[in-house]
Amino acid sequence: MWKRILYGVLALGLGWSWLAYALKNSEMKTIQNKIVAINEAGENDPEELLPKLESDLHSLEGEKTFNGVLLTFLSAGLVGIFGVAYFIPWVAERFSSSVYDSGEVAEKDVSHDARSFVAQGKYAEAIAAYRVAATAEPLNRLPWVEIAKIQKDHLDDPNAAVATIHEALENQKWQANDEAYFLFRLAELFEEVQGDRASAVKILHQITAQFPETRHSANAHHKLHELNVGVEPSSLAMKSKDLATEEAEYLAKMRKENS
Repeated sequence: MWKRILYGVLALGLGWSWLAYALKNSEMKTIQNKIVAINEAGENDPEELLPKLESDLHSLEGEKTFNGVLLTFLSAGLVGIFGVAYFIPWVAERFSSSVYDSGEVAEKDVSHDARSFVAQGKYAEAIAAYRVAATAEPLNRLPWVEIAKIQKDHLDDPNAAVATIHEALENQKWQANDEAYFLFRLAELFEEVQGDRASAVKILHQITAQFPETRHSANAHHKLHELNVGVEPSSLAMKSKDLATEEAEYLAKMRKENS
């Protein structure tokens, strides 16, 4: 804001100096023409206009010189500020890009605004921003996960969180790791938040059937054992990563890529 005010003041000063300089120059020419006319008439200047005209001309020359100096100073100041604020950084950026960059354009962190809204407690705005991020990066599960977290933890609306996970699963073809993660989140919401143990068990069985012989199946098998539904933990399940650890690693990876 202050930069715009400064530029405006300098621009007005520059314009005024140009106008004053031009007016003084015009007045000087008028007086010079009168002096020439008197001298060419060959008279003795009975009205004694010549001394006054010469005095006025001398005074105008001083004012014109002052306006010229002021004009030069303001022009240099405006050019200097523009150069420091815009031109030099632009040249430096271009030079740095040509020397150090690989030619790739840095990607913007599409979830930055959403995280800022969460920090301010503006959860509706954060959800909207995360949806924009999900559209910008359709294969990134993080925006959907964060929306569900906001709905569950901050808005106390687990049903909305469940609907968000369903929406994510239905609207996008996910890789196995991402799809399994969403299904585990659904099972967690059903069991721990809504108390719907039957739906949680159904989803865990779906995971074991959909991802056989994988760590996802092993994790689901282990969880079913914890829920006492008549299955024993497999050796693969005992070696599989904890879901919270996996998510922490995923978040760290995404933030590193967007930094």
